[in-house]
Amino acid sequence: MGVTKSDLFTEKQNQIATFARVFAHPARVAIIEYLLKSNTCCNSHLVKELGLAQPTISQHLKELKSTGILQGTIEGVSVNYCINPQKWSEFKNVFHQLFERYTPPDCNDIC
Repeated sequence: MGVTKSDLFTEKQNQIATFARVFAHPARVAIIEYLLKSNTCCNSHLVKELGLAQPTISQHLKELKSTGILQGTIEGVSVNYCINPQKWSEFKNVFHQLFERYTPPDCNDIC
């Protein structure tokens, strides 16, 4: 099998791209913001809060959970979601390291 495009980039570059995809949709950002404020929720709370259809919310939760940034616990017939603190810290560190690499140019340097 041939080389995939992701093979052209470093592991760190692929990790940053994967993490960035989490924030690439406003619904996922809204879900994360809701969880930051409430600490935990179930799918039905998000449907009410965001006004999106349940299958749409479920798809975004699935995407967030697949990256590990969310974790869920089953309680009866519902799943309660919360932010995975270890993964949140990893995301934060990866983006912090990337952003910290930027050094503003001297005022005389114009690109």
